[in-house]
Amino acid sequence: MAEDLIGSPSHREGRAMQLDYASPPTKTVRIRASRLASGWTASGVRIGFGIIWLIDAFLKWRPSFRSSFVEQFQGAAQGQPGWLAPWFRWTAGLVHPHAALFAYATAVAETALGLALVFGIARKTTYILGAGYSLMIWATAEGFGGPYSAGATDIGTSIIYVVAFLALLSLNARSGPSTHSLDAKIERRWPRWRLVAEAGDHVISREKPAA
Repeated sequence: MAEDLIGSPSHREGRAMQLDYASPPTKTVRIRASRLASGWTASGVRIGFGIIWLIDAFLKWRPSFRSSFVEQFQGAAQGQPGWLAPWFRWTAGLVHPHAALFAYATAVAETALGLALVFGIARKTTYILGAGYSLMIWATAEGFGGPYSAGATDIGTSIIYVVAFLALLSLNARSGPSTHSLDAKIERRWPRWRLVAEAGDHVISREKPAA
């Protein structure tokens, strides 16, 4: 009798319903695991990139950087095509009278970027500002990575930083709020902070933030 009940259509339907009900939690776990992996990836890349910026900032605080600040701008203009000469004359003329101020501002900006990256503060805004700052350095002190003569070997470092910042912005949009950042703590108290921290429409839970 028990075997007949087990093999009956109604019993099979009941088992199928139980399996169907069990499927959504499994799918949810997989989605959460995927987001957790993306969150760890984004946080690891962000923190590593921030350490690089802090090392770079440390070098900017040295007296040798301030003493050679103007020479870097002048050197960037050497060998550039004539149609770029007005741009480099303008930037050199802007920097030269206030070289110390610009040198300290550079050190402060790179220190702030490094700390924001390591601790995860206003990540979306940091990525956008970092990309803009790196693009500015590439177009001025690095001379657009040129001159592109026969002996040129690369396109400059800062343009690669631009790509890195944009990649972090994309990871932010994909993985959402990160538990490995100060943004997560701030967003739990002030949810509107996500406007400067999150690239997507993600909303962090006040009880348990997503990875």
